[in-house]
Amino acid sequence: MLHSTLHRKDGGDLFMEQVSLAEIAQQYGTPVFVYSEAAIRSAYESFDAALSMHPHEICYAVKANSNLSILQLLAGMGAGFDIVSGGELMRVLRAGGNPSRVVFSGVGKQDWEIDLALEHDIGCFNVESASELERIARVAEVTGHTAPVSIRVNPDVDPRTHPYIATGLKENKFGVSIDEAFDLYKKAAVTPSLRIVGVDCHIGSQITDLTPFLDALARVLDLVDRLAARSIEIDHIDLGGGIGVQYKDETPIDVAEFASAVGQAMSGRPQSLVFEPGRMIVANAGILLTRVNTLKTNEGKNFAVVDAAMNDLIRPALYSAWQEVVNVADTGAQERTWDIVGPVCETGDFLAKDRTLAIEEDDLVAVLSAGAYGFVMSSNYNSRPRAAEILVSGENHRVIRQRESIEDLFALEPIRE
Repeated sequence: MLHSTLHRKDGGDLFMEQVSLAEIAQQYGTPVFVYSEAAIRSAYESFDAALSMHPHEICYAVKANSNLSILQLLAGMGAGFDIVSGGELMRVLRAGGNPSRVVFSGVGKQDWEIDLALEHDIGCFNVESASELERIARVAEVTGHTAPVSIRVNPDVDPRTHPYIATGLKENKFGVSIDEAFDLYKKAAVTPSLRIVGVDCHIGSQITDLTPFLDALARVLDLVDRLAARSIEIDHIDLGGGIGVQYKDETPIDVAEFASAVGQAMSGRPQSLVFEPGRMIVANAGILLTRVNTLKTNEGKNFAVVDAAMNDLIRPALYSAWQEVVNVADTGAQERTWDIVGPVCETGDFLAKDRTLAIEEDDLVAVLSAGAYGFVMSSNYNSRPRAAEILVSGENHRVIRQRESIEDLFALEPIRE
């Protein structure tokens, strides 16, 4: 499944937009993440247009891909941002994002992060617990601020996704029950250093069924009505993110159908909507380009050892995630079934298993759908420098993160001379 911005020129070599991926590898080396600006723009604009039936804010989930140039691109398109750390807030500010359009999610906000967010007048804190509400109120009072808050409710809705990325069930660490949220809103309403602005709900990631979203929204709207009966008004309803993308044979939710169903549920209500998409904006805009280093066979099992590894793309090892792997060029090799593995000293170091490919040593392959949770989850395990990141725009391409050097790995580790 090639994204619309990936194509084979004259049926041969693989291109992203108008740029040869073989030329990218030759100029910048491998492994390297490559992103399509056109694909990012298309995904964002399609979602924004579908939601035009109701006042809304799209707050891109920075955790999906936090490269400054990607954030700058989205800020220029009018996006707000969903952050989960002080570091992500600083990235948004450096990229030119508007702090008043930032929502701060996450279960473990520290005092310095809360203080930083208050200093920059962010739009909203998505509050995850009674303890966190008290912490935010205390920091705001000490620093002379009034903190805008939204309680993240856990509606106990099954998102029907991988258990590691489900967040809306009662056994998950995120949010509070609707009944507890009702009590917290009553407390917040009489706390001078807090200002209630919304209600938040995020049930998981890579969701391909519309029903869980609508079930969660119905429970949130019931809470909004209960609060209104107590004269506690809500300005916005944050439905989080989680809309899935196609990696293999999934059928993603139709964005227009999603928007229509949500719009009908919100009909006549004064609250604006907030959404926190991440994966759906960037996943299929990016690839990981890697070169085959060694081909080997163990007792009939074929292994293609590439120069990318689990430290570059951990999703397959962590989630058993499936991502398509394709040849960048047709080299005339015979097709065989391969496990695509890296050089890291772990049996779990694989990018793909049992893939039919026609490859030889030194060939280039592309791991598709690597724009989300690729580079951001990478590490220096085995003292491996992290990959470069390249942004393609039509016929042009540029480095948006330089490849790390071995010396970079030592920069923060002083030793005795």
